[in-house]
Amino acid sequence: MHHPQITPKFTPEITPSVEELQAQERRLVFPRFTHDDAWALGLLLVELARERQAPLAIDIHRAGQQLFHAALPGSTPDNDAWVSRKRRVVERYGASSYLVGARFRAKGTTFEESSRLDPDRYAAHGGSFPINVENVGIIGAVTVSGLPQLQDHRFVVEALEQFLQG
Repeated sequence: MHHPQITPKFTPEITPSVEELQAQERRLVFPRFTHDDAWALGLLLVELARERQAPLAIDIHRAGQQLFHAALPGSTPDNDAWVSRKRRVVERYGASSYLVGARFRAKGTTFEESSRLDPDRYAAHGGSFPINVENVGIIGAVTVSGLPQLQDHRFVVEALEQFLQG
C-alpha cells in the first residue's frame, strides 16, 4: 500500500548533531527579509505542505509582527500554541528551537528540566528556525507545527534552502 510522502526527503532515523544544526543556521541566511519575502516564503511552505498532505500550522514573524499564518487541513488550535512556544525559544536563544533542545540533550539534560522557563510559554521542540539577515542578525522566525518535531525542523530547513536558492 502506497502512502503519500508527508515529510521532506531525509532519513528520519538519523538525528542531526549539534554541529550539523549549527551549520544549517550559518548557511541559511537571508540577504534581506521584507513583507513580500514573508509572503513568498509562506506560500512556498503552504505549497510543500499541501503536496505532502502535511497537517501544518505555518507562521512567519518579523520584529514581533506576524507577517504570515496558515492553518492547513488537519491542523488544530493546539498547533498554533506550539508555534508560539517554539517561536519564543528562537526569540530568546537566537537559535532554532530544535538546536536549543539538542544542546540541552547533549549536556545530558532536557530543556524542560534545566532552562527554568515556563513550559506553557517555551518549547524547545523542532519547527521554528531563525530569520537571520546578513549584517543585521536574527529578526524573526519561521515556524511550523503538526508533524513530529524532527520532521517539523527538516520541513522548515528544506523550504528555506529552496527559497534562498530561488
